[in-house]
Amino acid sequence: MARDWSELHELATDLFAWPTDAAGWEQYRLTPEQVEFFNEQGYLPGVKILDDQQIETLRSELAEFFEADHPGHELWYEYHTNESTTPETVLFHALGAWRLRPAFHDILWAPGFVMAASQLLGGPVRFWHDQLFCKPARHGGVVAWHQDYSYWTRTKPIAHLTCWIGLDDATNDNGCVQYIPGSHKWDLLPITGLAGNMEAIREVLTDDQWEQFQHPVGAELKAGEATFHHPLMVHGSFENRIDRPRRATVINAFRDGVVSDKNEELLTGVPPIAQGQKMEGQFFPLLFDPASIV
Repeated sequence: MARDWSELHELATDLFAWPTDAAGWEQYRLTPEQVEFFNEQGYLPGVKILDDQQIETLRSELAEFFEADHPGHELWYEYHTNESTTPETVLFHALGAWRLRPAFHDILWAPGFVMAASQLLGGPVRFWHDQLFCKPARHGGVVAWHQDYSYWTRTKPIAHLTCWIGLDDATNDNGCVQYIPGSHKWDLLPITGLAGNMEAIREVLTDDQWEQFQHPVGAELKAGEATFHHPLMVHGSFENRIDRPRRATVINAFRDGVVSDKNEELLTGVPPIAQGQKMEGQFFPLLFDPASIV
């Protein structure tokens, strides 16, 4: 049985350096202009999270996950070698990497992530779950338009945040995240599918909303950079048609205090948290409390 890294709620390696005082945290703090942009537009691209060594370490661990019999495979919440709806395109999608390998565990405590997340959430940051989205060269599949919170209604209130971190350069040509600016101010939309038809969302939109879809904005990033977005932000990504992969890891978090809204398990294999009870414990660790900075 492989080690389950969810049992450890602190850095396991020296891949990331945790600042020891307020001065050390300053380099990771978002500017007021960045926070304002996020609040107005619903997303914030170009936040540096990883250096070259960290990227290479994560890529090395990721490569193991593509082998069917990799150690720890029983720990995944979800694991799809191809979640695309057509065999001609491939979308590798998995949840739970933080439990399997030390670098994917430690990225949850990356200082650049936790500081930005606490500023955008307005308080202490607690972990929800992670994801891997990988599109191979030339035939990477789509991630259809959706709002993340539509898959998270088993928790409340809406105080969530998504951080999408590129392990490769992400461009419009290889399937970077696309946003509909301002759509985080819309109501919650019905689910129309995650890995199928990019046009499926049309059936649940007003004409005015559909007009906004004619002007998506691509979050082009260098490897190691992240884009953050609001849980109601409508986003998706198109196919990868170029000669290099588009690999990414995603950290989903929420402000400390969010509670369970169902009595069944919230993630596959995770013990249920009773409806109305605070999200906490082994699988939902507190990552950062800004009040702890002295």
